[in-house]
Amino acid sequence: MKSWAVGTRLPLLPRLLLVLGAAEGALGAQRRYTPDWPSLDSRPLPDWFDKAKFGVFVHWGVFSVPAWGSEWFWWHWKGEGLPQYRRFMSDNYPPGFSYADFGPLFTARFFDPEAWADLFQAAGAKYVVLTTKHHEGFTNWPSSVSWNWNSQDVGPHRDLVGELGTAIRKRNIRYGLYHSLFEWFHPLYLLDKKNGFKTQYFVFGKTMPELYELVNRYKPDLIWSDGDWESPDTYWNSTDFLSWLYSDSPVKDEVVVNDRWGFNCSCHHGGYYNCEDKFQPSSLPNHKWEMCTSIDKRSWGYRRTMSISDVASESEIISELVQTVSLGGNYLLNIGPTKDGLIVPIFQERLLAVGKWLSISGEAIYASKPWRVQLEKNESVWYTSKASAVYAIFLNWPENGILSLKSPKTTSATQVTMLGIQKDLKWSTNPPGGLLIYLPLVPPSALPVEFAWTIKMMGVE
Repeated sequence: MKSWAVGTRLPLLPRLLLVLGAAEGALGAQRRYTPDWPSLDSRPLPDWFDKAKFGVFVHWGVFSVPAWGSEWFWWHWKGEGLPQYRRFMSDNYPPGFSYADFGPLFTARFFDPEAWADLFQAAGAKYVVLTTKHHEGFTNWPSSVSWNWNSQDVGPHRDLVGELGTAIRKRNIRYGLYHSLFEWFHPLYLLDKKNGFKTQYFVFGKTMPELYELVNRYKPDLIWSDGDWESPDTYWNSTDFLSWLYSDSPVKDEVVVNDRWGFNCSCHHGGYYNCEDKFQPSSLPNHKWEMCTSIDKRSWGYRRTMSISDVASESEIISELVQTVSLGGNYLLNIGPTKDGLIVPIFQERLLAVGKWLSISGEAIYASKPWRVQLEKNESVWYTSKASAVYAIFLNWPENGILSLKSPKTTSATQVTMLGIQKDLKWSTNPPGGLLIYLPLVPPSALPVEFAWTIKMMGVE
């Protein structure tokens, strides 16, 4: 065998083999996760999710056709038999009209994924989560295990999941897929339920094939699981799926999941925690979390009878966003498009208001971290931080124009500015501790935002 002296440059082929061998060794050394919660819960959360802070949730499906009550229409009508739902059907549809008959009316005729993606980008969203399948079982992609109850066979005759994903990713926005584990009326699910969840006909015939198909086909950045609450994770085979997702799937390094993988999992197992819909902790949790909420306070899906009093105001939404981020969470704000694929103007207006606010204040939101103090209760001031900067976002403008902050400790290097205004602000120490900030003496119309103003402080402790 020929030997090579130290410092001698190897010929090209041996060098390539060495590089490939090193790369193969590095890949082989990647962490593998076993199908149990101690292993799965030890996986670090990919950091893109914590940096993102704000996302848009989209609830869209056959429930958008009756567009009445909520996206739980079918269950309230046939599962519970609520009289108001039976009356709605008898007043508006012919006798014998079934829920399946709504399918062809879910046309998505005006669905323009590029326009949707433009809107979400203008809203400042860093990720978008679309319902691929809600509890009704209709899939918004051509699922191989949902024959004649999917968006390719019935209604739009389009791959809604694929089309939106393509548009979203052109704009460097992360793409998440909501998926309901269970279906209210699927015969195999009802059989497993009758058997006390000792059988798994539905899991292996429907749920798992769908999840694997969604991951392999669309390579989502996030899987937003739901519909888990009637049975444990052992029935759903959740840990086997997550072990594959984290170790061998095409998205193993970047994918993020939530905590809805069985009735024993919420707020305990998975990736980040949802805990419950519209979850708002009162103090800083020790685990990454997300608040999901809806612009329409009474429904996630579109309702034709929605009134303005049901719609969250711009200030309510932005205040929730600020509070959520200050406490270390992400804020996922929901809209429900119409059966035609339109996003109604009031939802557009609310999303654009968030985007306008973030265009000024996003520095205090995106990629921020909770500060040592999160809230000054008397002043309605929420704190975030990034590197050496501390941000104080105050929700009420003080009548005397002087903002009193008790928590920051000033130093000889302290500088104070307001995001959106270039000049430094004057400040003085507050005798009990903290500082007094003298806000700009300008008319409200000259301020950079209409509410939730942000003070940036450098050189404070």
